[in-house]
Amino acid sequence: MSIIIPTRRFTDQLAVRIEAHRQLFPDAEIIVVEPSDLPLADDLLRDNGLRGASCSAGALDGLDQLDQIRKPDQTDRLDQPAEQGIGGSSSISTDSGVDSTATSGIQRLRAPRGRGTQCNAGAARATGPLLLFLHDDTALPVEAPGVVSNAFADPRTQIACFRLRFDHEHWLLAIYAFCSRFDSSLTSFGDQGILIRRSFFAAIGGFPDWPLFEDVDLLNRARHRTRKRIKKLPAVVTTSTVRFLENGILRQQLLNAELMLRFSLGASPESLRRRYEMRRGSSGS
Repeated sequence: MSIIIPTRRFTDQLAVRIEAHRQLFPDAEIIVVEPSDLPLADDLLRDNGLRGASCSAGALDGLDQLDQIRKPDQTDRLDQPAEQGIGGSSSISTDSGVDSTATSGIQRLRAPRGRGTQCNAGAARATGPLLLFLHDDTALPVEAPGVVSNAFADPRTQIACFRLRFDHEHWLLAIYAFCSRFDSSLTSFGDQGILIRRSFFAAIGGFPDWPLFEDVDLLNRARHRTRKRIKKLPAVVTTSTVRFLENGILRQQLLNAELMLRFSLGASPESLRRRYEMRRGSSGS
């Protein structure tokens, strides 16, 4: 399995979460994709023994395969072993200089900013037959290995999501979490973790290069292709409520609902991103 984590920046907290993922899935490859417009950290170059040019090449090698992901009639290249990523050494470093030597085999890539684009770059580099797209603030449950194995032992299962809980108790978040056990375009999102066979991911064209709602689009195309609802696994991932607490839980949920409504009415993801950032800025976050 390949675990793909798009992130805005590699942090100490993410290193801790990655180690927890490794404990659950010791044989999985983990690919962390950061935005290419971030300054390249000297500690990453030093600890991996790489030059800046080699890091850029590692990201571009993955991006060169994105067109293959989006062309179902040319998906055979995705079944070939990918080249080693930029972080294939036995240690990685966060931007604060903290080594995480237990997380061997991590690949750190860079791609143009945007969750959809970063996820596609990670998928292009992945070698596992099963892809898990995971937000950087999401923790997997201890029963995840058995649940995933059981679900995908059935060859008819092409895609699945976990159920959701938050790391802070609030009645509104509890309602949202409860609804995550049901699949619909209003209740299934990337924060639940998206498990998808690599061949099926290629067949439906991967993620769109959108700043928002790339997960909604992917899941909608999966439903259309399989003519089934997305399978919800009987296990719960835990995601951070930092964004809700910073902006106000009710205010953040109303903003999410507004953006979802605008998206369903045909607003472009880029215009929704601008709206989202404007509202966040006005709230002082």
